[in-house]
Amino acid sequence: MNANAAISVAEAQTRILAHLPSDRPVETVPLARALGRTLARDLVSKRTQPPAAVSAMDGYAVRAADLASLPARLKQIGESAAGHGFSGSVGPGEAVRIFTGAPVPEGADAILIQEDARVEAGSVAPLRCVAAGQFIRPAGLDFNAGEALLRAGTRLGPAAIALAAAMNHAELPIARRPKVGILATGDELVLPGGAPGPHQIVASNGFAITALVEWAGGEALDLGVAPDDLSALESAIRAAIAAECDVLATTGGASVGDHDLIRPALSRAGMELSFWRIALRPGAPLLHGRIGRTAILGLPGNPVSAIVGGVLFLAPLVRALSGDPLAASDRSEAAILGAPLRANDRRQDYLRAKLEAGGDGALVAMPFEAQDSSLLSVLAKAQCLVIRPPHAPAARAGDRCRILRLPGAVA
Repeated sequence: MNANAAISVAEAQTRILAHLPSDRPVETVPLARALGRTLARDLVSKRTQPPAAVSAMDGYAVRAADLASLPARLKQIGESAAGHGFSGSVGPGEAVRIFTGAPVPEGADAILIQEDARVEAGSVAPLRCVAAGQFIRPAGLDFNAGEALLRAGTRLGPAAIALAAAMNHAELPIARRPKVGILATGDELVLPGGAPGPHQIVASNGFAITALVEWAGGEALDLGVAPDDLSALESAIRAAIAAECDVLATTGGASVGDHDLIRPALSRAGMELSFWRIALRPGAPLLHGRIGRTAILGLPGNPVSAIVGGVLFLAPLVRALSGDPLAASDRSEAAILGAPLRANDRRQDYLRAKLEAGGDGALVAMPFEAQDSSLLSVLAKAQCLVIRPPHAPAARAGDRCRILRLPGAVA
């Protein structure tokens, strides 16, 4: 394995997600705080839903046989409401007023909806026949006690949270959020709100990578901005290791210039290098390695390169460390090119583009003309990245393509 050779995007993704620890910590989280978290174990229902046969409509619980021949008249003997069922039994020629969600009384086998009944002086005159089982939700229609309804690796959204609650779980076993230390580097960086000197810029990468980590389900640890100084970089790296970070993500200094010191600093800290160049645009100088249990991702300093690298490599790593079984899956989608593109070289391109709806409902990707890796203003307007494989031939407007949606993109 030659760590100095530029590898493909697919190979880089495979290496980054290889050899993940199998003993990820699990914590118990209250249901109200579980949104967006990843389930660590299968969740088994503690109850049956519904626990008994219930009415799907407002009306009358009846015996279908009593309505086989009309006209008929039934005696109303009581009422069944949600949470307050009728304790008696429905016999021949009887009916019970019933409401949606209320338990069906013993003896009844159908619901006559209220629109199909005429009520006079305590008796019910059906206007239509009903079939046995009509408008009744049987016990266990939704699920039964003992069923594993939510599987380990499920990212918990509103519907999954509701299901867990209906299963009678107040707390859930959740994979601990992977901790990602984020270190920006460079003498040229000044934090937002500061006063940049004539040769400085305002730092943005750390904030973007923090947002990306949290979007992917991780816990971000801000390690600040380190100058281009080996001892300062080593100190920040030691802090990340001491904090037991699962991942250390750096931005800047990953190339081979005289001031690119991340790689030597990491090497001095004991990093086992996996690779440091990818056949990728934007973001070729991107390194990966390990220091003990801590995965290292050295992202480029150009803002777009850092964010694209984060989307392609850091976000899947965070999802994998969170227990997502689909972390390595291909998340690209089919689309139609809205503009021609020239032939590609040996690198895999990710072109910022906006999305439009085609006349037939197909997604149309319109790449921006300006694709320089420093242009955050273009990235902020983009909804997706158009993927151009290495050595792809020239493409015309209307050709098919693959796109990768950008996290949090606004149309």
